[in-house]
Amino acid sequence: MSKRIVFTGGSGKAGRHVVPYLLGRGHEVLNLDLVPLNHPGVNTLVTDLTDSGQTFNALSMHFDNSELQTGKGPAKVDAVVHFAAIPRIGLRPDNTTFSDNVISTYNVIEAATKLGIRKVIIASSETTYGVCFAEGDKDFKSFPLEEDYDVDPMDSYGLSKVVNEKTARAFAMRTGADIYALRIGNVIEPHEYDRFPKFVADPPSRKRNAWSYIDARDLGQIVHLCIEKDGMGFQVFNAVNDEITANEPTTEFLKKWAPATPITRPMGPGEAPISNRKIREVLGFKEEHNWRKYVPQA
Repeated sequence: MSKRIVFTGGSGKAGRHVVPYLLGRGHEVLNLDLVPLNHPGVNTLVTDLTDSGQTFNALSMHFDNSELQTGKGPAKVDAVVHFAAIPRIGLRPDNTTFSDNVISTYNVIEAATKLGIRKVIIASSETTYGVCFAEGDKDFKSFPLEEDYDVDPMDSYGLSKVVNEKTARAFAMRTGADIYALRIGNVIEPHEYDRFPKFVADPPSRKRNAWSYIDARDLGQIVHLCIEKDGMGFQVFNAVNDEITANEPTTEFLKKWAPATPITRPMGPGEAPISNRKIREVLGFKEEHNWRKYVPQA
């Protein structure tokens, strides 16, 4: 069934693939961003989400001026997908990265729930697992990385995502809304698969991403599945593809390249170290873009 979706950050690396996926499933989308998304049928409302007033207004407006014809005011929004953020450390000063990401997420969730929007999906991150932007060479505490892992980032970006998950949980408890946080892996666009031969040839280079990734189009599927699945309250989901970016079996590979990290359960032969078992079992995710489809095998 078609839903009316406000999508923040639709002009970004992930959003520009997820928004077309949602349109292809029949949904209507309004993009909130600081720069336009050049895609037919999607209006971009330039919005500073760190401003609470702008955020409340943006979530309660017409998607475009053609909707004025109804004479009934803005139609109900079914879901908010919040991807807008400073996307990593090193782009802005650390305090700005933290404060902008935390305040914007608070504003979006607060506005959505107070406006009666019952579904919010937020972009969390693999960085919550603490290694991606760690100072020095840090080991993961265990494999596989699943949603009950004791997240412990030391950087401003990863820390902002942990706080955002707590904010989402608080509002879900307070309001009864469904708020799902996606711990998104390293996002790979279709043109970026030419990087994978180097990934496979240099295993240490992918430790910070736990030898895992998410195809931007498969991320679109995950978001769509979250929109369709109601009644779960607050949830955290790893948003990654099925397989490790290595040619060796996962357990053998991890014992070689991460020998200090214990493996706490049997892992499938090619299972990604960041496990997507929950999205497969709970949401019904079925990977469409396995990296091996796009990378010539030696």
